[in-house]
Amino acid sequence: MTTAAGLQTVVTVPARFRGPEGTANGGWIAGTVSEALNGARHGSAVEVTLHAPTPLETPLDLRQLANTATLTRGDELLVEAIDVAEPLDAPAFVPFGDAAHAERGFPGLAGHAFPGCFVCGLRAPGDGLRIFPGPVEGTDLVAAGWRVPMTVTDEDGVVPDAVIWAALDCATGWAHFAPGEFALLGRLTARVHRRVYPGGTYSVVARATGREGRKLFGESAIYEVDGTLVAAAKATWIAPA
Repeated sequence: MTTAAGLQTVVTVPARFRGPEGTANGGWIAGTVSEALNGARHGSAVEVTLHAPTPLETPLDLRQLANTATLTRGDELLVEAIDVAEPLDAPAFVPFGDAAHAERGFPGLAGHAFPGCFVCGLRAPGDGLRIFPGPVEGTDLVAAGWRVPMTVTDEDGVVPDAVIWAALDCATGWAHFAPGEFALLGRLTARVHRRVYPGGTYSVVARATGREGRKLFGESAIYEVDGTLVAAAKATWIAPA
């Protein structure tokens, strides 16, 4: 619907797209709100701040203004997205074979705080994305080979930006985490350059870029098999007190 405050719709996050149990995966919900702001325009960056966990299977209000999109539950602000004009540095390309090899060192295999996560959880093939970033030998990078399920397309057969943002999300955390460690996504800024195709193979690469108190910083990227950059992101995570 269109209101005096802009475009308003009601959205509900299916339980499939969870991160921590009972709440939405941070990257997926960030990408969903980004799509409301950015529409089909690729090439510009969007900064999404997660103010509170987004509940599953609950009607939520998504409002779009000229330069802002917000997700709320009643009067509570959950997510806010804004257009930003800033470059995003992408971690170096890792060939798909090397990225897939790095998965053997994925810390989550030894201890995972959120094993049901849509992105990095130990879900059945085709249900979750099963992106398992592990260290790339001789570098400061983590990487995984992403085999895109056929089950993540929209009604037009397109992999939506929400799924691309989700793929960019968790790797930036695993660039920091040891087995069993976790943090919650606080902010994700991403730019999508190209489409992702169902059934395709891609490299997901990330690196830690610093820490400040409880805040963890990282960068990530998705690459096609020939090294073409698909998308890039930077993230801020908040570790538990």
